[in-house]
Amino acid sequence: MLGFIITAASLSSLSLLFSHASAIPVKRAVSGPVVIADFPDPSIIKIQDTWYAFATQPNFNGNIHIQIASSKDFSAWTVMSGADALPNMPSWVNTTSGNGLTWAPDVTQRDDGSFVMYYSAVTNTAGEGRLHCVGAATASSVTGPYAAVGNGPFVCPTDQGGAIDASGFRDQDRTRYVVYKVDGNAIGHGGSCNNGVAPIVPTPIMLQQVAEDGITKVGGPTQLLTNDASDGPVVEAPSMMRSPDGTYYLFFSSNCYATPDYDVAYATAFAPTGPFTKYGPLLKTGTYNLNGPGGADVDQDGKHMLFHANYGSGRAMYTAEIAVSGNLVTA
Repeated sequence: MLGFIITAASLSSLSLLFSHASAIPVKRAVSGPVVIADFPDPSIIKIQDTWYAFATQPNFNGNIHIQIASSKDFSAWTVMSGADALPNMPSWVNTTSGNGLTWAPDVTQRDDGSFVMYYSAVTNTAGEGRLHCVGAATASSVTGPYAAVGNGPFVCPTDQGGAIDASGFRDQDRTRYVVYKVDGNAIGHGGSCNNGVAPIVPTPIMLQQVAEDGITKVGGPTQLLTNDASDGPVVEAPSMMRSPDGTYYLFFSSNCYATPDYDVAYATAFAPTGPFTKYGPLLKTGTYNLNGPGGADVDQDGKHMLFHANYGSGRAMYTAEIAVSGNLVTA
């Protein structure tokens, strides 16, 4: 079956000068064009000699819930045309609302070699098909098909607006966590991303410890950070990694995805539970001629990043190689 061939935008080193609150990018040339149109919120995982990317439901084919692409070299990517990593929606998903509006998948591997996928979809139990919750699904193969776990969502705080953008993280001591966004702007009061009109609703990024199976919760969630005046209406799309020196990096997007202010920022801490201090942005409109970059995910090697940016009528996937040192991240 033919797929779309992707030429990766492998981003060369970017010198960034950071204060404690901001970054001034020194722009360099992009070594390639954007990779693919309409592949938003990409997540990344490497299995053996192959990189895999999973993305939000495409605008051009609502019958596919989760897109898949792969690469042998992190440079040339191929979309698995017609493939759906999550072909069947569980009973808690409102499939009459945009076929589930399935967003922001993330895949992690368990110790037994199987895989867990976290994803967001519209719940049919609250919000009249408006609110998203986070679900979990499992598969024996990285490409699936994934089967939903349980009769309900993994995280579903509908009184706070629901939840989206879940991402798995395994620490050096093998403790597993899931970070996610409480989707407060879904119950906002209008304006930019439905949360630009006071009173601004919090959109906190949360951390949930889980057992080795990646699904069973251990204790309750911990808030890592939330939106403040500098973030605009939201913080979202979290992805966590740990550097060899013990620094934890929480990548996230701030501002509204529908505006040029959308970005990729990050925060650092000395424990996965924080406290985190915000830095960045790492990528913003104008960096490498990007338009509204966001939705970044970092591989657990701490070097390889995927993100999306506006391109044509969709959001294209880009690649970057990052370097970290203390409170400094360069891409």
